[in-house]
Amino acid sequence: MTIINAYLNFDGTTKQAMEFYRQVFGGELYLQTFEEAFADSPEEVKDRIIHANLRNDSLTFMASDTHPQYSPPHKLGNNVSLSINGTDRETLTRYFEQLAEGGEITMPLEEQFWGDINGMLVDQFGIHWMVNVQKG
Repeated sequence: MTIINAYLNFDGTTKQAMEFYRQVFGGELYLQTFEEAFADSPEEVKDRIIHANLRNDSLTFMASDTHPQYSPPHKLGNNVSLSINGTDRETLTRYFEQLAEGGEITMPLEEQFWGDINGMLVDQFGIHWMVNVQKG
């Protein structure tokens, strides 16, 4: 099954925002810092959140803090992406390629440190997309 959910970006306030959303919506909250993912993270980002996931029976959304090396500068309008997640590599690769037509690939669709295949792009209409092919 392939699903689309919101992916929010913050400038250092992901933990506080997601804890607030957990109070509103309930559910399970997963937080991972840059330092937990990469032991050699620079001091200025080590405590920032590289990935957060809030899930309950009826919703899932994710978030992360910006990183000066990998993220565009944080501003309202570019801080929400649509994330497509699933296990069908062929279908998700096709979505990625078609969404990229006339747009800009900001991160190629390739295997990531957590084992999934992931890529990011901005489509021709300025919408930010993340495509994630889950392992297994």
